[in-house]
Amino acid sequence: MKYHLITFGCQMNKSDSERISAVLRTMNLVETEIVEEADLIVLNTCSVRQASEDRVSGMTNNFAKLKNKKPDLIVVVTGCIPGRDKSGMLKERLHGVDLYFPIFELPLLPKRLSEINPKFLPVGELSCDYLALAPIFNSQFQAFVPIQTGCDQYCSYCVVPYARGREKNRPLKDILIEVKKLAEKGCLEITLLGQVVNHYLAPDPENFSASNIYQKNDFAKLLWELNQIKGIKRIHYTGPHPIFMDEEAIDALTLPNQVNFLHLPVQSGSSAVLKRMNRKYDRDYYLKLVEKIKEKRPEIALGTDIILGFCGETEVDFEDTLDLYRQCDFDIGYLAKYSARSGTTAFTSFADDVLQSEKEKRWQILQDLMEKIVLRKNQFYVGKKVAVLVDHFKDGKCYGNSSEMKLVEFGGKVEMMGTIQNVLIEKAEEWILRGK
Repeated sequence: MKYHLITFGCQMNKSDSERISAVLRTMNLVETEIVEEADLIVLNTCSVRQASEDRVSGMTNNFAKLKNKKPDLIVVVTGCIPGRDKSGMLKERLHGVDLYFPIFELPLLPKRLSEINPKFLPVGELSCDYLALAPIFNSQFQAFVPIQTGCDQYCSYCVVPYARGREKNRPLKDILIEVKKLAEKGCLEITLLGQVVNHYLAPDPENFSASNIYQKNDFAKLLWELNQIKGIKRIHYTGPHPIFMDEEAIDALTLPNQVNFLHLPVQSGSSAVLKRMNRKYDRDYYLKLVEKIKEKRPEIALGTDIILGFCGETEVDFEDTLDLYRQCDFDIGYLAKYSARSGTTAFTSFADDVLQSEKEKRWQILQDLMEKIVLRKNQFYVGKKVAVLVDHFKDGKCYGNSSEMKLVEFGGKVEMMGTIQNVLIEKAEEWILRGK
């Protein structure tokens, strides 16, 4: 029997899908890319924006029609939409869905499938903690490693605390075992995942080494432990919260295997907007934090997230965001137009009063500024060597990210896949560095 898995959203969702695949393969199911061949379709959903939910609704309508031709087809919806749908209102928009559950109920999937159709063979008892399920990694040399799920910060625009629940941290011992196994299998790069990844608090702190150089911050301690694992060459993480980037977390950026990149979401450059967002810092705090980070690691590449057109955002607020973006001199910004989400504080307390046309205008202005800055900053690499982890090969060209998380292209061989190559940069464009 075959399954077709569709993943929406962030890296955490992609990591969750690796665990979904692992569970289904224990049931002897085989993955297929052709949806019409599938006996089981699983949608791992995102609920951050309305557009994501609309796509899921449209897909389930199409699959409901497919079920007319294939009556035994089972359609499963999991992930963030069921996680936040406490009233069942979101489920009413979906058609032909047989199973609908939040991701933390993944260990129950085999039992539920076998109850619907006995041809789906149940498996032995699975761990009740879905993060303890061993994933099927999509790459042999790169891996997502979740260290935490859920969130306690309750930013006013965000559905994550409702979709994924309160913050829960994985045991340190489990994380170290998983990463050591990855290293033994040849993995070179890990990306630590968490909704507020730098607020990691080890449930089992006794497993930290006595020789650990950090004393207070469990996340910094974790990074030090991971840097001791032989074979792991690159450690990256997303997404941290500015209020938890203390002195130890900043110092940990200089550990030998840390990538030369930090993604540090700001969301807005206006203190007034940040307050309505419940971000718990103002623009001055963020600017000083970036200054500290660059003092500690001067050539680090910085990325951020910004929401345009949040409730009550004025032209002055937007100008503050543009000014902060220039001062921080970001290497990349992931820009989003505010999308009201039911159930959040912003939805119930503030009016979504910025016109869509104005959101689009502000997005374009900041997008243009970002492209201008990144083109200028990328010229720094021309004539310099960067270390590239090759993850793609096509038509005689190798592709991969530098330690600064910049895409690099160079002439090479397919045998270079999964290796780190030194590349001399000859040309720099907005979104790619080209070299040899």
